[in-house]
Amino acid sequence: MKAIRSRRSIRRFTSEPVPDDAIKALLEAAMSAPSAGNQQPWEFVVIKDRAVLDKIPDVHPHAQMCRQAPAAIVVCGNLERDTHRGFWVQDCAAATQNILIAATDQGLGSVWCGVHPREDRVSGLRNLLNLPDHVIPLALIPIGHPAEKKAPSERFDPARIHYDKW
Repeated sequence: MKAIRSRRSIRRFTSEPVPDDAIKALLEAAMSAPSAGNQQPWEFVVIKDRAVLDKIPDVHPHAQMCRQAPAAIVVCGNLERDTHRGFWVQDCAAATQNILIAATDQGLGSVWCGVHPREDRVSGLRNLLNLPDHVIPLALIPIGHPAEKKAPSERFDPARIHYDKW
């Protein structure tokens, strides 16, 4: 619960690199997510190449922080593995959330930058990362050591809870 409740969107990073074992742990967390019928339609592109990170804001206007971030993970859905048609979005969203929580747990900062269903962002990342047509980028997650600290946010609202019916 501590990592879930303290997770915040971090958009400023130090230049300290993210170790490979930390990235592997994030990907292990992602692949531990539930998926419809256990289809696991996810694919991940890990980006550490500074030149590629610096080009991301050219195709995603809300990803300026990639120019600072030492790493990013793009969570993608592989339509060839989407045996329960259309559920790839939910499956990959669960994997994305696991990455964000695991990053917080490791003392790393991260932020979820939405890609799908914005076609300009999908095609921009597809071209930049040379993704095949059957792989759709859902989310971009810049990751690094935080250069900002945010207090936990209290979002619990009992007025949004309905029991048995609306």
